[in-house]
Amino acid sequence: MEDTAAVAEFKRGIELLRDGCPADAALHLRRALDMEKHNPYYLSFLGVSLARVEQQWAEAVGLCETAVRLKKKEPQFHLNLAEAYLAAGRRGDAVETLDRALDYFRLDARVKHARAKFGKRSSPILPFLDREHFMNRSLGRLRHRALRLLRRA
Repeated sequence: MEDTAAVAEFKRGIELLRDGCPADAALHLRRALDMEKHNPYYLSFLGVSLARVEQQWAEAVGLCETAVRLKKKEPQFHLNLAEAYLAAGRRGDAVETLDRALDYFRLDARVKHARAKFGKRSSPILPFLDREHFMNRSLGRLRHRALRLLRRA
C-alpha cells in the first residue's frame, strides 16, 4: 500500500513540476521520499524542485548527487544535477556534469541538447594551472572582455 501511495505522490509531484509549480511539487515529492527514503528518482526530482523554488541549493545539490551515486546509468539524474548546479550558480560544475554524462550517454539527445546550451568552453589560459586557479579565472575574464570588445568593433 505504501509503495503505491509513494508512486502516486511522485507522479503528482512530477506533473506539478512539469506544469511550473515547483513549490507544490516539492511537497508531494517530499512525501514520496518520506515513504521510500532511498529511491533515487524521488531524491533527484525533489532536488530539482528545491533548487527551483526554495533556493536550498546545498540540499538540492546533495539530493541530486546522491541520486546519481545510487543510479549512474540514468541520464535524467545527470540532467537534474546539472540543473541544480546551475540554479546554485555553479555553472562550471553543471558543464562538468553534462560532459561526464556525455561520456556515459553519447546518444541521448536530451544530454546533448543540454550540453549544447552552454557552448564550448575555452581552454584555460595557463594550462599548467587548474581552471579554477585565480590566475586562470582573472585572465579568462580579461580574455572574455577583450573578445567581446573585438566583436563589437
